Amino acid sequence: MRNYVQPGNTITLAAPYAVTSGDGLLVGSIFGVAIAAAALNDPVETIVDGVLDLKKVGSQAWTVGAKVYWDNTNKQTTTTASGNTLIGVAVEAVGSGAGETIGRVRLNGSFS
Repeated sequence: MRNYVQPGNTITLAAPYAVTSGDGLLVGSIFGVAIAAAALNDPVETIVDGVLDLKKVGSQAWTVGAKVYWDNTNKQTTTTASGNTLIGVAVEAVGSGAGETIGRVRLNGSFS
């Protein structure tokens, strides 16, 4: 097929702020996770599909299947929809302890 470009699991984006490997980033409606470090506006290869462990709001319990959003102000995931961007669903339950700051998320791979 002549018009096929790539699978699309990763794409190159201009970093909207300085990022390190594993940091979430939002460019327009595209959410992804940086594969490597990049300075502001530098190109960064970004994972946009799959299951990843991401920084989450502490003291917030997650249930399996809960919708997960990106809080671009605080640069972390949350189950709070208001003012945030839907990025996927939780695939493991997480407790509400203040130290429970990592959540496993299945990225939705689409842009809403």
